[in-house]
Amino acid sequence: MSSARGAARRTAAGTGLAVSLLLLGSIWSPVEAQLTGVLDDCLCDIESIDDFNTYKIFPNIQKLQERDYFRYYKVNLKRPCPFWADDGHCSIRDCHVEPCPESKVPIGIKAGSSNKYSKRANNSKDLEDCEQANKLGAINSTLSNQSKEAFIDWARYDDSQDHFCELDDERSPDAQYVDLLLNPERYTGYKGPSAWRVWNSIYEENCFKPRSVYRPLNPLAPSRGQDDGESFYTWLEGLCLEKRVFYKLISGLHVSINLHLCANYLLEETWGKPRWGHNVKEFIHRFDPIETKGEGPRRLKNLYFLYLIELRALSKVAPYFERSFVDLYTGNVQEDAESKTLLLDIFRDTKSFPMHFDEKSMFAGDKKGAKSLKEEFRLHFKNISRIMDCVGCDKCRLWGKLQTQGLGTALKILFSEKEIQNLPENSPSKGFQLTRQEIVALINAFGRLSTSIKELQNFKLLLQHTR
Repeated sequence: MSSARGAARRTAAGTGLAVSLLLLGSIWSPVEAQLTGVLDDCLCDIESIDDFNTYKIFPNIQKLQERDYFRYYKVNLKRPCPFWADDGHCSIRDCHVEPCPESKVPIGIKAGSSNKYSKRANNSKDLEDCEQANKLGAINSTLSNQSKEAFIDWARYDDSQDHFCELDDERSPDAQYVDLLLNPERYTGYKGPSAWRVWNSIYEENCFKPRSVYRPLNPLAPSRGQDDGESFYTWLEGLCLEKRVFYKLISGLHVSINLHLCANYLLEETWGKPRWGHNVKEFIHRFDPIETKGEGPRRLKNLYFLYLIELRALSKVAPYFERSFVDLYTGNVQEDAESKTLLLDIFRDTKSFPMHFDEKSMFAGDKKGAKSLKEEFRLHFKNISRIMDCVGCDKCRLWGKLQTQGLGTALKILFSEKEIQNLPENSPSKGFQLTRQEIVALINAFGRLSTSIKELQNFKLLLQHTR
């Protein structure tokens, strides 16, 4: 069923691209001519990433996202904004998120606590008991003493480790499962002061910068005066690597989200039948060198940089999943085995990429100073994850929270190399572990980046077609 739905989605996407080609007229933009060459702060060129993503990553990551283990994401969309009074939620129909009925969620996913993702941690007695209770204590009553101790250690470590994100409490009555395939990320019409406030808070209050440096931290904000942005980039280049990386990650995430909205835009709605597809004019408005005073290609390069960061994280976390102890458990033995095989195939591909970002170049100076900077880096990013609870559109909030958590999980992986190297083969890890929600967010967030780069190729095709 899921594979059929996935095929339908890909067919629809191809149809939308073909329709867009017919409707373009004489629009053309030189953005693709400026998006080439080696990226800053790493030894990797854009063309290599394009080819690698198109032929290695994109097809398999799409298949993996359609698997039951990765399509159901538990999220609390009712958490209040911790920073300012609620602006009110978007009333547009497309802002709505349809929660998944409990009966539709695979029993193996419902039964597991946030840390239980393996078959060993979900025996048949557990499943029966978990239908009646949500707390870990109730689950533990059916486990061996060894397993109890392992789960206690897991919980203890979860409480003490350096999370890069503010995590939802999955036991909250407001937390609900969402079927990501039935709630795709696309343009909803959510914009205006509420949306601007979120991005302004992210860029102006959480990126490392003095107050005097304004433009273009929020790339879509109105410019001040005639500044062409060069003074900002001169300033940015003078920052340490870690602070430059932080800005590029946030900018890359913003770019990726904007690309999704441009590629899945409501083009028209006739008699209640919406038609979604590529909005080339919107793409040009956001990324064309002329329209953006030269900033569009710079923004897009940050997307590639973010892709490299998350790609590196997947290659580093492979040993965690390669252990026989770890199953992507849903209760369907055949599907679980196929999902793990596909995931390991993707990991093998990520490890084969020859031009990875070197995370060891970060936080590598004086130990005391590096530790302080890393903590500041972590807290800034954690704050951004909290800002996602201020997004007024539920669908935008869902995908914002998921992609932020996915990036936070990638950062957690990159800075846990020793713990991953010391993983025990046949027992739960006390030094490093991922919750199911982190795993789902990690894969779907990278899937979104892979889709963004693929859609960028589609927009290049659309633009070239009109020459």
